[in-house]
Amino acid sequence: MSRLPDFEALAMVARLAEEGSFAAAARALGVSVATVSRAVTRLEERLGGRVFNRSSRRLALTDLGRIVAERAARTLCEAEEAEAAGRELASQPRGLVRLAVPMSFGLRRVAPVLPDFLRRYPDISLDLHLGDAVVDLVGEGFDAALRIAVLEDSALVARRLCPVARLVVASPAYLARHGRPQHPRELAAHRCLGYAYRARGDAWRFIGPDGEEIAVIPTGPLRVTNVDALVPTVLDGLGIAEVPDFVVAEHLAAGRMEVVLPGWRMALGGLYFITPTARHRPAKVEALAAFLAERLSVPG
Repeated sequence: MSRLPDFEALAMVARLAEEGSFAAAARALGVSVATVSRAVTRLEERLGGRVFNRSSRRLALTDLGRIVAERAARTLCEAEEAEAAGRELASQPRGLVRLAVPMSFGLRRVAPVLPDFLRRYPDISLDLHLGDAVVDLVGEGFDAALRIAVLEDSALVARRLCPVARLVVASPAYLARHGRPQHPRELAAHRCLGYAYRARGDAWRFIGPDGEEIAVIPTGPLRVTNVDALVPTVLDGLGIAEVPDFVVAEHLAAGRMEVVLPGWRMALGGLYFITPTARHRPAKVEALAAFLAERLSVPG
């Protein structure tokens, strides 16, 4: 396979032919005279002939140099136009954004605000992926994701939008029938419902009023891949579940569920807007990040 053209040297030759001197070309390009001189020498060695005849007072294109410089100038102009078009596209919020969102949160909180986003940014289109499994942003081609977690160290860039508490809940009927646990260790004797995609594994981790930390691995008759699927079983009095607060807020307010172990708390998680990198993020992604921070910054 042949080598790529030496685009840097070609660009410098084009500018040198236009400016007429190494010093002027170096100033126009923002580099040193030595850099321009080395590029010309490199290109001449590659081509096997002189591009410029040089003397202490005069710089003149050879016949070979004239042909190379003319074509290099066209290439440089097209490259500058390509960069300008790219900058304009990157600076304007337009294009497709692929966003991955947990299903329950996406249906409750994200989907209802999307009409406002699409009205505000008519040149942006969204590909909304709803699912609880953690996606590989880079490998699966996503621009961004929302994640609810106690975020571990990551190579990804995360912006915290709001806190999300996790609660252990049961129905009054379940607690009346099976008793109310007073310590996390007592959960071993209860029917606990599981969520397959917990960010930190199967263990439920508690912090007591005196700072005691304890992790328990509960067992029970149901394990799901979406937290909403736990709600009917909890409401029917068949088990205890650990869920994000937004999933059960209405049931707690109506008295259909109660918080179990109210003196104990779990590590406070958050809702995060995550991207592969913070550098050179397109305007369309920045616009979505700012909009979601505006609309989701208050827990709901």
